[in-house]
Amino acid sequence: MERNAGAYHTSLMAVAAQLGVEFAEVDDWNCCGATEFIAVNRLRAYALVSRNLALAARQTAGSNGAAKGQLVAPCSACYLNLSKVEHYLSESPALASDVNQALAAGGLSYEPGSLRVRHLLDVMVNDVGYEKVAARVRRPLHGLRVAPYYGCLVVRPGFQERFDDPEYPTSLDRLMRTLGATVVDFPLKAHCCGGHMTQISRDVALELIRRLLKNAADYQADMIVTLCPMCQLNLDAFQESVNGLFGTEYRIPILFFTQLMGLAFGLSPTAVGIGKEFIDARPALAKIGAAAPAAAGAAPRRKPRRGDQSLPLPQMPEEEV
Repeated sequence: MERNAGAYHTSLMAVAAQLGVEFAEVDDWNCCGATEFIAVNRLRAYALVSRNLALAARQTAGSNGAAKGQLVAPCSACYLNLSKVEHYLSESPALASDVNQALAAGGLSYEPGSLRVRHLLDVMVNDVGYEKVAARVRRPLHGLRVAPYYGCLVVRPGFQERFDDPEYPTSLDRLMRTLGATVVDFPLKAHCCGGHMTQISRDVALELIRRLLKNAADYQADMIVTLCPMCQLNLDAFQESVNGLFGTEYRIPILFFTQLMGLAFGLSPTAVGIGKEFIDARPALAKIGAAAPAAAGAAPRRKPRRGDQSLPLPQMPEEEV
């Protein structure tokens, strides 16, 4: 969200300001390890994620008088890892003890159950609510046909709580309708985009992406709307690779749901990061009269938050569970 998915961050902050919602970034957060690290070293992976939980719990302690803090993840992989680790630490005192031994090296500890892990979509539809979103709409997305794409990680397996149906979710569909868009049927809405398979088995990944693009095209979608940086990157940046491998001619823009919220709220395309996508969104957005800048390919790389310093990771216990 600071680099390739910069448009997600930009649009989220712009939309949050419109809704009166304030997000406080976890101070000194670190990578969640994506979905692969747990297969390499389970304890290290859990400690890596738990460091974020510990930092967030410390930062939200006593905030607003709540019994427990809330940690919101806009990324599906981060949401999965954070909720999964919270769940397993709560289930296994032995695992929690080993993780806390590792965290102690950095002066941290985490008490399982201290946080409620949420995905951003959950917060927008259940805390902010559809009615408040509807009240902010100034430029309805009438005539824009969108295919809502959830991906495979957000609504399942549901380690803490499910906020939507795990097989055929509808919360993003309803949100898009609230903005005035026409939501097309999208049977593959909760299927996998391939994740990091683009780096492991490219042909397999491209086939998974092709299926999603074809499904959206079959229902005459103007664009696919997603809620995960990895899903957006795969469907957007690898679309030309799909065309090259399969002889297709897909040109389906892939935008974040917060970008469409911002446009419907009357914000300018630039204010919500339009133009940073690989597949030009201007032809689709012309249907709603939203003049957008030319697509710039990849979002510009930003300087690391911590200069050249690496993130401090805790020392690990010698024995692993």
